[in-house]
Amino acid sequence: MKDSDVTGFSTRAIHTGQAFDPTTGAVIPPVYQTSTFVQEHIGGLRNGYEYARGTNPTRDALQELIADLEGGVQGLSFASGLAAEDATFRALLSAGDHVLMGNDVYGGTHRLVNRILKPWGLDLSTAEMSDLDAVRAGIRPETKMLWLETPSNPLMKITDIEALAALGHEHGLVVVVDNTFASPALQTPISLGADIVVHSATKYLGGHSDVLGGVVVTASEEHAEKIQFLQFAAGGVSAPWEVFLTIRGIKTLALRMEKHSSNAATIAQALVGHPAVERVYYPGLPDHPGHEIAAKQMSAFGGMVSLGLAGGAGAARQFAESMSVFQLAESLGGVESLVNYPAEMTHASVRGTELEVPDNIIRLSVGIEDEADLVADVQQALERLG
Repeated sequence: MKDSDVTGFSTRAIHTGQAFDPTTGAVIPPVYQTSTFVQEHIGGLRNGYEYARGTNPTRDALQELIADLEGGVQGLSFASGLAAEDATFRALLSAGDHVLMGNDVYGGTHRLVNRILKPWGLDLSTAEMSDLDAVRAGIRPETKMLWLETPSNPLMKITDIEALAALGHEHGLVVVVDNTFASPALQTPISLGADIVVHSATKYLGGHSDVLGGVVVTASEEHAEKIQFLQFAAGGVSAPWEVFLTIRGIKTLALRMEKHSSNAATIAQALVGHPAVERVYYPGLPDHPGHEIAAKQMSAFGGMVSLGLAGGAGAARQFAESMSVFQLAESLGGVESLVNYPAEMTHASVRGTELEVPDNIIRLSVGIEDEADLVADVQQALERLG
């Protein structure tokens, strides 16, 4: 972009890092599908490009774009969300350090630390991140990082990012926010004091269920340098075509999140009060315990809705398996609506831990289809429960 005064989110999402190709004038920059770059002489790199594990123009474009949208100093793109998380943990922590994590997070995040990084030397415990006293009580002398999701997965808990960041910094901790559920279109944790933001780019950033990726955005150059070194040295980088698809998805992020949020609010309202539904988990509902905080730090409430069914596990399984517009699948954030049974799908790995998800919980990733069709699908699934 030539105009440095441009501040609108959608304008930046479309143009940042996306200058037209100077050779042909192509509006969309080319995908640099190459493993290496010709040098003018030994050590004579062309614009800093040497080998694609280190740098690639397509990946650089995404990294510039996501840093701008999240308000950070550096963005880093990885092959998956878990690769991004793993690099963040390993780059910033050492054996003997303690991580305090939210007690409702993506099962794969907990599995990564509990099953892989704990044997490596990290220590892990969890806390209710919406309760500052509980977080304060969980901080130890060896604690080095607070890790949270807001809204959380799958129980849609809300954490006051600004308050938690202040508490973390009071103790010299790195505060990391997984912003996958909200996306930068709805929430920018760095502006609220977070040190690092991570995303599964597979979800809302890509937005079309056709890409696998992850990103990290840092608020400081110090953290960026450490994570960037591990990105290069360990090699968990995103491929050019995956990056291209992610950039393409981000161009419509604001529009999609508006529709996701609108549809999700309608679905949540349709679930409230139904005799088969024990509880609806959606921060846009006025009686959600985190509603006021979510309204303060989010511009809309997102596309994720969870519900607890009164009939327990049997009802939850029947509900999930009797939907048609909502397709039974893992993942979330695509244009199509998905239904997930966390206890045996996305969160099966945390069974038997303090993060175990109740077996009556269903998670809906509400897509951008016609509202009436989504409501009808939910209602017919509820009717089958009797």
